[in-house]
Amino acid sequence: MIELRHVSKRYGATEAVHDLSFSAPDGQIVGLLGQNGAGKTTTLNMLTGYFPPTSGQVLVNGMDMLAKSRQCKRCIGYLPEKPPLYDEMTVRGYLRFVCELKEVERRAIPGHVEDIMAICGLTEVRERLVGHLSKGYRQRVGIAQALCGDPPVIVLDEPTVGLDPRQVVEIRQLMREMGKRHTVLFSSHLLPEIQQLCQRVIILHHGRLVREADMSELSGEGTTLRLRASIAMRERTLLPALKGLPCVRRVKVLPTPHAEITEVELECDRQGGERGDPQTQLFRLLCGLDAPIRMLYPLGDSLEEVFLRATSEG
Repeated sequence: MIELRHVSKRYGATEAVHDLSFSAPDGQIVGLLGQNGAGKTTTLNMLTGYFPPTSGQVLVNGMDMLAKSRQCKRCIGYLPEKPPLYDEMTVRGYLRFVCELKEVERRAIPGHVEDIMAICGLTEVRERLVGHLSKGYRQRVGIAQALCGDPPVIVLDEPTVGLDPRQVVEIRQLMREMGKRHTVLFSSHLLPEIQQLCQRVIILHHGRLVREADMSELSGEGTTLRLRASIAMRERTLLPALKGLPCVRRVKVLPTPHAEITEVELECDRQGGERGDPQTQLFRLLCGLDAPIRMLYPLGDSLEEVFLRATSEG
């Protein structure tokens, strides 16, 4: 696990990160989301020990990054936004060099490098110079160097930036595979990427944490259930009955051209209570009112909606 506790970072009079606390649990892919300039890269640089926080504490597997820097860095593989590649080396030579830097046992290096190249899809280009590779392959090499030494935590800064659509799909699939064996924390400003890959999301805005939650909670699988319904009954008769349901927290009436039909969004307590789940309570109510349901389906907030709410000024 990696954890930040009340971390701040100042550059002179500018505060890039303010009182930031969050964690990335073991065995999860966690997305660090924010607009450009939100403090994502600064946060990752502190988390990986690239530079220290002005105040606060960075913990890796319970160890303080400042007190036990060497041990902490052994636990982390890091891909910066610009991969630290040596263009004059071959892919295999470069990865062997990185393994030596990370103090992998010398006799284990050849097999370890072969395994990493297989995982990252680099076997067929292992003898090519890094400088002759396409952008997609260079990004794969950058991820491969982060895997050297088999660290339990992988940190990636904008891993798909600048790639074409096919390369993006390939890198995302690679990240899914990595998530089966490592804790993965990666930053991105691409909402679909976060939504496809992550079990947990952290949203930064102006260097501050504005939202931290599991994706299941953000997508509507938490304590609140939102339903959209079209019901054959006039609004003035239906609305008081809906508001009287124990599970209903809020009713929003939607525009419709038909006076005899009311469309609503219901915000409900997902558990429902003793009278059953929200859908059951709604069906029983409408049966008693002889009000046919023309349409009913659950709604989930998109990550875009969550992000825009979290980062809206005021």
